[in-house]
Amino acid sequence: MNKKIMTLALAAMCCVGAQAQEKLFNSASVQSPVVNKDGTVTFNLFAPKAVKVEVTGDFLPTQQIDIPGYGKYDAPGVAELKEGKNGVWSFTTDKLAPEMYSYTFNIDGMTGVKDPANIYVNRDIVSFTNIFIVSDQKGDKGDLYKVNEVPHGNLSKVWYNSPTLKMQRRMTIYTPAGYDKGGKYPVLYLLHGAGGDENAWSELGRAAQILDNLIATGKAKPMIVVMPNGNPNCQAAPGEWSWGMYTPGFRDGGTGPTAPAAASIPESFMDIVNYVDANYRTLKDRSHRAICGLSMGGGHTFHVSLLYPNKFDYFGLFSAGLHLENGTYEASFAKQIENSKTFAQQSAKLFGSKPKLYWMGMGKTDFLYQSTVDLRNYWDSKGYKYEYVETDGGHIWRNWRIYLTMFAQKIFK
Repeated sequence: MNKKIMTLALAAMCCVGAQAQEKLFNSASVQSPVVNKDGTVTFNLFAPKAVKVEVTGDFLPTQQIDIPGYGKYDAPGVAELKEGKNGVWSFTTDKLAPEMYSYTFNIDGMTGVKDPANIYVNRDIVSFTNIFIVSDQKGDKGDLYKVNEVPHGNLSKVWYNSPTLKMQRRMTIYTPAGYDKGGKYPVLYLLHGAGGDENAWSELGRAAQILDNLIATGKAKPMIVVMPNGNPNCQAAPGEWSWGMYTPGFRDGGTGPTAPAAASIPESFMDIVNYVDANYRTLKDRSHRAICGLSMGGGHTFHVSLLYPNKFDYFGLFSAGLHLENGTYEASFAKQIENSKTFAQQSAKLFGSKPKLYWMGMGKTDFLYQSTVDLRNYWDSKGYKYEYVETDGGHIWRNWRIYLTMFAQKIFK
């Protein structure tokens, strides 16, 4: 009897093991995406019962959608896959320029379906997309975003106390290759956009790969890069703090039992600087501090520059979301400048302090384009000096990675 029970138990274990192993061995039956020698890329999806299959990606001609109160927004384009033999649907792009691209599938009306043959994914707020990299030669954008055989820095997830925000908070910190051997380093504070968190720049932005590759080729100085969570009522990314599995969102970090923030991120920013200076081997003077950010983070950088002009020597606004006190997003930024009681004085103090670099980057079709035009017009009228770069495209990570690459090569020189 005991032998029979033992035999049944072993059989049951084998069945469970077989089911577990089935996931291990039941891999995708096609390869996708395939980066072809001619620079085109082929997507394949095994979906024998599907009626219509599309790919949505940032390598396709963009679609423009209207955002009330902001204007037109560039959304990823769409292309249809064609069904071939054995239920495999395929689509091949035109030749693609070196870059990191993202995509998902639409299957019979269901959107945002991940490619089962591609394990490489990124999260952007609440959506996941597959990614792939195209590179033609050493040093191009695709190569810059890859993990190459160079000395690597380290990424740490660090908790710090913010007395101003009255909470423990988390940030991602990059220390360059060789940091463990001693010495002091300049610091770049790198800020994400609305809906993002302390993981955004290291994952979507490829910040570690960009810095590793620039530093290894001598194009950027070795530096510490601090990537904080920019939501003042959040401690950390989803699942990384006591809210547990809360749903992130475009404004204020997401849904959950939120309370009004004790202060704004710019108002509390020196809590971050003080922690980093106390716990890392930093060069603590203004000339060795830089701050930059995309969208909301560009807006935070803008306000930090007005509040603490003598604490940083380098400022970078990437597609900045600009907003002044008592203003509304519906009012033009030019009108906000006109109505502001403090902006003229703050701007005069900022540029009177003679920062080494005030840098702005903006895409030609970005829905925030006009606000930067308004800011530049005002500063031009006062004779304030800054650098401005305009690129193709809109409010997209492809531009922000370019801006980080450009900005990182200009600072601490």
